[in-house]
Amino acid sequence: MILLYWDIGRLILERQEKEGWGAKVIDRLSTGLREAYPDMRGLSSRNLKYMRAFAAAWPDQGVVQEALAQITWYHNLALLEKLDDSAVRLWYARQTAGNGWSRSILALQIESRLHERQGMAVTNFSKSLPPSDSDMASQVFKDPYLFDFLGTADPRREREIEQALGDHIQHFLLELGSGFAFVGRQVPLEVGDQDFVLDLLFYHLKLRCYVVIELKAVPFAPTFVGQLNLYLSAVDDLLRHPDDKPTIGLLLCRDKNRLIVEYALRDLNKPIGVAEWETRLVEQLPDNLKGSLPTVEEIEAELGDIDEA
Repeated sequence: MILLYWDIGRLILERQEKEGWGAKVIDRLSTGLREAYPDMRGLSSRNLKYMRAFAAAWPDQGVVQEALAQITWYHNLALLEKLDDSAVRLWYARQTAGNGWSRSILALQIESRLHERQGMAVTNFSKSLPPSDSDMASQVFKDPYLFDFLGTADPRREREIEQALGDHIQHFLLELGSGFAFVGRQVPLEVGDQDFVLDLLFYHLKLRCYVVIELKAVPFAPTFVGQLNLYLSAVDDLLRHPDDKPTIGLLLCRDKNRLIVEYALRDLNKPIGVAEWETRLVEQLPDNLKGSLPTVEEIEAELGDIDEA
């Protein structure tokens, strides 16, 4: 059907080029097609205009057949309406086909600008994983992670973030991306007669390994890496199956200095990625209101003054 729509769109472009834009080619063609094929749907003037736009956006039939014909017409319309860059459109088309996104999920991923975040986490995968696994693992993680589904709340402690993500696990899994299976929250580990607790534990079905996610409500500190490194070693010894690949760690912080993160990860043997998390709520406000909102620190200072009074 997609290839048929592309052919019709190409025909419209050719007719309009020959007969001029003033000729009502689309209205005449719509009437003629509906008379010739009364049982066929999707031949309205409006849809024919979409077919023309589709053919104009994708002049190469090979690209249409390879990627765009693998998703529905309504997915293709979303790509046309929401994106201008053909390379970005093609990226989302392939992601949609590979991950089985619905049209609404595709729209959410475009709105969150996933193509700019995917594969952007700071990692040491190139040194800690075999080349065949490194590239795939790097593309699994993004930066930043968007937790808009947390609402207007601004969690100040790690436990609050964990609880909120647990309450919205479906949204959290969507933001993590395809392949993540939730194993548990606050997973206990006993190491050397001491008890440790993993914030969040997942298993990635494509990477075939456990993924330990540690959450921080503060900016990145190098000491976080040592803690996560211990957790990865423990999971490899206590939970990992012989057929599983080495456990990967993902550290989510409120902020980070990229150079400090790179130094902290440089000589580690365990695969670790570091990314930021944010809610973007302020970013969605009109520009004329962003600067008028008080910061969290200003609010706390104001509340402190009230308590002292």
